[in-house]
Amino acid sequence: MNNSVTPATYIRNLSYSLLRKLSDFLDPQDRWKDVIVSIRKTSGELRYSQHHVRRFEGLVAQGKSPTVELLSDWGTSNSTVGELVEILKSHKLLAAASVLLPVEEAVPPETQPASPSVGTNSTLPTRLLEERETQSPPASSLLQPQILLDNSEPGHTGGFSSFFYNELMEITGNFDDRPISDGGNRLGEGGFGTVYKGLLNDKPVAVKKLNPMDDISLDELRVQFNQEIQTLKVLKHENLVDMVGFSCDGQHPCLVYALMANGSLLDRLACLEGSPPLSWQQRCLIAEGTASGLEYLHSNHHVHRDVKSANILLDEKLVAKISDFGLTRASAKRTSTTMMTERIVGTRAYMAPEALRGEITPRSDVFSFGVVLLEILSGLPPADENREPQFLMEVRYDIDDEDEELTFEDFLDKKMGDWELSQVQSVYSLGCNCLHDRKNRRPVIKQVLLELKGVVKSIALDLKA
Repeated sequence: MNNSVTPATYIRNLSYSLLRKLSDFLDPQDRWKDVIVSIRKTSGELRYSQHHVRRFEGLVAQGKSPTVELLSDWGTSNSTVGELVEILKSHKLLAAASVLLPVEEAVPPETQPASPSVGTNSTLPTRLLEERETQSPPASSLLQPQILLDNSEPGHTGGFSSFFYNELMEITGNFDDRPISDGGNRLGEGGFGTVYKGLLNDKPVAVKKLNPMDDISLDELRVQFNQEIQTLKVLKHENLVDMVGFSCDGQHPCLVYALMANGSLLDRLACLEGSPPLSWQQRCLIAEGTASGLEYLHSNHHVHRDVKSANILLDEKLVAKISDFGLTRASAKRTSTTMMTERIVGTRAYMAPEALRGEITPRSDVFSFGVVLLEILSGLPPADENREPQFLMEVRYDIDDEDEELTFEDFLDKKMGDWELSQVQSVYSLGCNCLHDRKNRRPVIKQVLLELKGVVKSIALDLKA
């Protein structure tokens, strides 16, 4: 929100930086079209025709923001911020409206809530590029994900089921915190919450109950909750986790997924709970599947921002499924590859140098995936306080240093057993290329996927022979 802006401010007087902030909310998924079809002349007629819409659509290919161009054009008339905010509110684009005005100014007097106990300064994020801290929404709206509210039938919202919190309590034994091994329901800790096993219509599911933590506020949880649902509503792929539904009527927001029988790649590499070691072929197929899921994300203009072995889940056939999309961001411009944010998020042991500076780029995901490849090769965790160096990404320097005792063969996981030297060297070289400090020197994920496919094919040929 800009304090110098009032409802009477002419749109033509808005700064370019403010217009760019609005485009972060309205460019993804073409939400600017909701605005353009609501703009009318003083006579009441629509100001813009379908011909105009197509012209603004064409700006995307030129690397321009349709939102910025639309508001610049509309601003040539005496249109005001108040008019724009009314349109944004009518389409539930409250986060975009709050960039311009506090919500109490944005809400007309006749629609102010009657109860003084209900807050009016909602900035619940409705767009994929929410990077600013948001205020609490009205209590009446709780955590309901706004993108899913359009003409939805009760119990089935935007392709996902909507559950009552009490239903999820029932199927998880009241969120029984005992581990599965002790007869309880807790599967482990996930991103921003605890994951429990449940049975839904006789099918096993994983229920993630989101919890505020020391370093994560309720507001931030709300952002992650909505972000996860928005992303998985739009993106479907065999190597992305399958969401079943969500709950937002109780004490904790919850997300429900198909249960991944083999847990996370992190746990399987560590052979937790006595699970057998992953073979070389299994590891390469998991790497290929993960790269395929990332390639799908990147080709659809999304950056995951938290790629790590703990977020790579494995189904009963060990098919890789990327999970935890609470930090995922969509590119504001379909041609854009880098965005900036003031909030640094992610997991330090996987973060690229530019990610630590607040850059959001697909090549940061590639860097993180490079760490995953080193985990697959070595079976070692990404960070270990008792290891020197502490971060796995830095071990490669010791391998390359002739003065160090660590050899490449020493680095490999002795538990996988069936590896072939040229293949492990190819994957190691690929991982090191992904970890280049300069992002433009890293391969794009499509190249990574092609190389991994080549290794998988080589393994298959060896097995046939």
